[in-house]
Amino acid sequence: MRHGCRVPQLGRPADQRKALLRALSTELIRHGQITITLARAKAVRSEVERIITLAKDGSLAARRRALGYIYDKQLVHKLFEGAPERYGSLNGGYTRIVRTIRRRGDNSEMAIIELI
Repeated sequence: MRHGCRVPQLGRPADQRKALLRALSTELIRHGQITITLARAKAVRSEVERIITLAKDGSLAARRRALGYIYDKQLVHKLFEGAPERYGSLNGGYTRIVRTIRRRGDNSEMAIIELI
């Protein structure tokens, strides 16, 4: 039984799931918005908000934690430069999920996740 486990499984083993979330987080921070399934958007939201909170902190330890998670080193430096003035007044809620039409091939729910 997995009654207490609230981790979105996404139909993948743990190592593939972590790699998928890292890749989606990197692309969301790079492009500002991506179109993915609704379940993936809800799963990647918490990861991206954690990284932006680290960027708002701006300490060396926070930068090293972000570098260990995000694939692109230059992207982390750019995020840490711009995050305090962009998200300084917010206490969370750095992303927005907007539902779109269902995917034609398998009728899965699609969404656009974007940075505010």
